[in-house]
Amino acid sequence: MNESRFIEQNTARWQLIESWINNDRELTIEEATRAYAEVSDDLAYAQTHFPDSQTTYYLNAMASHLHRKLYDAPTQSALSRLKRFYSHTVPLAMYEARWVLLTVFVLFVVTVLIGMFSTQADENFARSILGDRYVDMTIENIRSGDPAAVYRSGEPTFSFLMIAWNNVRVALMVFAMGVFTFVGSIMIIAYNGVMTGSFITFFNHYGVMGDAALSIMQHGTLELSTIVIEGCASFVMGNGWLFPGTMDRGRAFVRSARRGATIMLGNLPMVIVAALIEGYFTRYTDAPVALKVAVIVVSLAFVLWYFVWLPQVRHRQQQSQ
Repeated sequence: MNESRFIEQNTARWQLIESWINNDRELTIEEATRAYAEVSDDLAYAQTHFPDSQTTYYLNAMASHLHRKLYDAPTQSALSRLKRFYSHTVPLAMYEARWVLLTVFVLFVVTVLIGMFSTQADENFARSILGDRYVDMTIENIRSGDPAAVYRSGEPTFSFLMIAWNNVRVALMVFAMGVFTFVGSIMIIAYNGVMTGSFITFFNHYGVMGDAALSIMQHGTLELSTIVIEGCASFVMGNGWLFPGTMDRGRAFVRSARRGATIMLGNLPMVIVAALIEGYFTRYTDAPVALKVAVIVVSLAFVLWYFVWLPQVRHRQQQSQ
């Protein structure tokens, strides 16, 4: 890309950031962070392709000013920045990715249905997905009157740590697959969807779906939601590589990777909470039904509030500013 095309492509955005600076507008941490990241990317490109041009000097001055706003101002403590990240930055990233999130959700639902129909058509399909050991153990638990008894095993703290480690590992693996144009992410999401559908049909076949669901969905509500959000983060990162638009592919990928990483960091606390519920609470399969329903409803309400409703609110607030 020549310098003229580079300037033409980015002038409107630079002018907006410059107007914020010249009017001494108080930027939020999200705005300053995003502006600094974008200007830094542009500066790196300019330094590489036309290092001695006025454009490079202009971008360097703008980046320096934004850097001072971000790192030299003593008003923002680490705690307040962390709070701002989760209350504003993550929701805004989710708003930008709202259609990607919907796409991944639809993909997950479709694969759940595939798992349900496949298990309904062939009882042995559940064994090929869930494993003979798990199926045999669960059948035994069903016969003994406690279909979710598997969650009683193990010491709570050790179970929580092992589940949390596994869930975080899977989350990072799904996200990393975005580097490979998210083909791997689709496979992981599809596998989990098929497994979930097979799981549902398997319990329904033995007539214990209601009892099992009340116990399992205490942690499953968050756990299944995290799979969809992890896929969303991965797709967001992969989009920059596959669809760079008018930008240089490398720069487009760096930007999309940052957005994907923001979504992933917003998702990780929920991964830990899901493991916490599974390790400490799901094991009480004889807990009151009202308590189980309350945990499920609160979990679902949080997911919808934080990842669907709050992004809309933050976007409107940003527009009004």
